[in-house]
Amino acid sequence: MKDHPGLPKKYIESKKGRICYQEEGEGRAVILIHGGGPGAYGFSNYRRNIGALSGRNRVVVLDLPGFGGSDHRDNSNGIFSTLADALLELMDALGLKTASLVGNSLGGGTSIRFALDHPERVDRLVLMGPGGSLPATSTFPSEGLLRMLTFYDGDGPSLEKLERVLDLLVFDRSTITRELVEERYRTATLPQTLSNPPLRGQAHHPNNELWKADLDKLPHPTLLIWGREDRVLPLDMAFILLKRIPKADLHIFSNCGHWAQWERAEEFNQLVGNFLAA
Repeated sequence: MKDHPGLPKKYIESKKGRICYQEEGEGRAVILIHGGGPGAYGFSNYRRNIGALSGRNRVVVLDLPGFGGSDHRDNSNGIFSTLADALLELMDALGLKTASLVGNSLGGGTSIRFALDHPERVDRLVLMGPGGSLPATSTFPSEGLLRMLTFYDGDGPSLEKLERVLDLLVFDRSTITRELVEERYRTATLPQTLSNPPLRGQAHHPNNELWKADLDKLPHPTLLIWGREDRVLPLDMAFILLKRIPKADLHIFSNCGHWAQWERAEEFNQLVGNFLAA
């Protein structure tokens, strides 16, 4: 799978903090929202998907606050609420009345929170191993999530710690190149991120328990995507979402971890492209 060669960074200035984004294509707006692993940011997580999805859509790739080129924001009210507020600022600044949201992990939880708060601004939802749910039988927090949450603890970040996180993000470790590891480490150790790790203090915040929210009131066509071997947010976290979101369908990729959009990129692009065009 060929990675996207890159896109220029753009910025929205806000009193709450600068927001970094990139975009490509024309048509209906689709916003790609990345996960919360160490060194995550928009382009890094979606470089295998932007080209395919921008063929028929205006694709906007967001760096969530505290990640990549976007400034840190206060998360005391729960991280999903903070990130959803930034997403609203982005859409307003770009003049987007509505958009479809494609969110992985932290980005999936952000998409759910935004759709609950602003249902009229959302067309369709694509949620890949989204945060905010509850597993039916798996031990939780999972080993993968614990490695993410403790990355900045103790002696601080290291390449060895990052390697251990990435080991549990994917089913096939050979898909992770040395260049990607080094890129994510540079991003994970940016000064603003070191001083304010975005996930710190968020593990047990009650406002992040989206499974308790009014999911049955979400009117949007919703595609849940999970890797069968997800060791960060396990597959049985899909069941409560599938039961409670009225228009939700579930697609499971075998031999796939938490990064479905990365490990199964070609199939993911076709599946999501067709769903968005329906």
